[in-house]
Amino acid sequence: MSDRLRVLATRAAALLSTTVLVAAGTATLTAATAQTSQGNRGMAAASCTATQVVANGGFESGTTSWTSSSGVVTSGGGQSAHGGTFFAWLNGYGSAHTDSLAQTVTLPAGCTSASLSFWLHVDTAETSKTTAYDKLTAKIGTTTLATYSNLDAAAGYAKKTFDVSAYAGQTVSISFSGVEDSGLQTSFVLDDVALDVSGGGTTPPPTDATRTPAPTGYTVNLTSDASGANWSGHQSIGFTNPSATPLTEVYLRLWDNYHGSCPTTPITVSNLTGGTAAALTVGCTALKVTLPAPLAQGASGSVGFDLSIAVPSGADRFGRDGSFNFIGNALPVLAVRDAAGWHLDPYTNNGESFYTLASDYTVTLDHPSSLLVPATGTSVDTPGSSGRTVTTATAKNVREFAWAAGPFTKISGTSPGGVAVNVYSVSGISSSSAQSMLTTAKSAVDSHAARFGAYPYGELDAVIDNNFWFGGMEYPGFVLDLVSTTALTHEIGHQWWYGIVGDDEYNSPWLDEAFTDYATDLALGSSGTNCWSSVSWASSAEKITNSMAYWDANSSRYSTVIYGYGKCALHDLRRTIGDTAMTTLLHDYAAAHWYGVSTTAEFKAAAQAATTVDLTSFWTQHRIEG
Repeated sequence: MSDRLRVLATRAAALLSTTVLVAAGTATLTAATAQTSQGNRGMAAASCTATQVVANGGFESGTTSWTSSSGVVTSGGGQSAHGGTFFAWLNGYGSAHTDSLAQTVTLPAGCTSASLSFWLHVDTAETSKTTAYDKLTAKIGTTTLATYSNLDAAAGYAKKTFDVSAYAGQTVSISFSGVEDSGLQTSFVLDDVALDVSGGGTTPPPTDATRTPAPTGYTVNLTSDASGANWSGHQSIGFTNPSATPLTEVYLRLWDNYHGSCPTTPITVSNLTGGTAAALTVGCTALKVTLPAPLAQGASGSVGFDLSIAVPSGADRFGRDGSFNFIGNALPVLAVRDAAGWHLDPYTNNGESFYTLASDYTVTLDHPSSLLVPATGTSVDTPGSSGRTVTTATAKNVREFAWAAGPFTKISGTSPGGVAVNVYSVSGISSSSAQSMLTTAKSAVDSHAARFGAYPYGELDAVIDNNFWFGGMEYPGFVLDLVSTTALTHEIGHQWWYGIVGDDEYNSPWLDEAFTDYATDLALGSSGTNCWSSVSWASSAEKITNSMAYWDANSSRYSTVIYGYGKCALHDLRRTIGDTAMTTLLHDYAAAHWYGVSTTAEFKAAAQAATTVDLTSFWTQHRIEG
């Protein structure tokens, strides 16, 4: 940016002339929107409620809750916000000047973890690469967290994060001071300031281990734009409380908000009914809804809301590859509460976080007729308004719902076992590759069904795109994949291990990935001979049963241990108890947990019951704990 004199009157006028609207019940634009990057599992199990304590951290309500120099909070003048419209702009005058910005916050008592973050953009007209002429100092209380200068100038915003756990339980000031000399300008632009607190406390968790709320049904009506990348409409969710502990709130997981810059998010919930919405937390992926009155055991409730979805660019499980849209995890789903409290874990891009209970979905998708819309469940197309088609997808006993939209090429067939299989290919996938994937899908679905129980979801849709960086991704009755026999057999195996037999994917990822990779080996005729002999642990902390929190911190070992060592442990278990006992064990275990939830402790107990061999040393050797 070239040097220029900033006029206070211009900035003040811009602030006064802009009307800031914060819609009641809108979950994507609130003064206290949180940007939590840490997990919040068992939140109800502690006296600290994980939350974000900075008010108006995105400055969308102007100077509300902030004390600042005149003109610091603004919406124009040549700079832009990180999210929303407003931001804080310190200095940038090209003359001797000092600007300040501060807010006093209270970190709740009982919280042991606190993280301060903000987004900073620095631009300068200074030409020196060695001398810091203009400086910005960030403080909490009297402690200087960092000092930035004209030497930090760079294009775009950068996120700055600091551990401020030492201030847990205190009332303290967060402050920024910018000092500019009499020469060339340096601008320090701040946005999306957040202070997330969590952890600690001694309040006991709920004693009732019953998983609640139990969803009774999701009803969704959405209409797309011409591209199939933007959808809007309404969603409602019914639920009951099977727990003896009253239900005073529910949480919606808006998983795909991970793909935005909180608080600017691709999933927008507004005009919520059936409860009172709080601010978004856990990186804008969790929305607390306080119910009008506590739900006793057996009582029912419901929430409804307007929903909009904006699919971002990129061949992702939620993304857009050219004219093809992939829309996984976009519908808000109910979080689960059990004896550990509310499961409010963060999104992981390394694996999955999606812990949900089985429910029924009725989803109506109004879209241009030029777009094919493969989806979870069984779909029926009917004519819509001119040039449009209404696809109604119904699915029973599924954990979530996903779909795609684009000018796919579709081929169909039926497996020998009677399952209808559809393969949808993006442009660039040859007809021979698509046919090969159809053959693989028909073989895989029957192979898994023979071992673990009949496939219950009617049809199976496979969407094929070789640009998927993640390889493949599973949803009920719907998978995303590359042209790969092994990968597609694996993703179809997930229909049983995660889909039918559910699990807490964030805290016990081995229960779906290792079991599915083992099932893939069986379906493809691999016996896993000697695969356990190649195991080499990276540390004493490394275990097959570690959570995604561990694997996100040790991502280079995730695939090796969870997929490789995990399936090899199951091969070794088969060799230990015998082929017949292992076959019976997995078939009967799936039947016992059909549409339910598996835990490591339950599987270990079932395995021990299937053999006279004492498996105590087996679990220790294979580092399977729980």
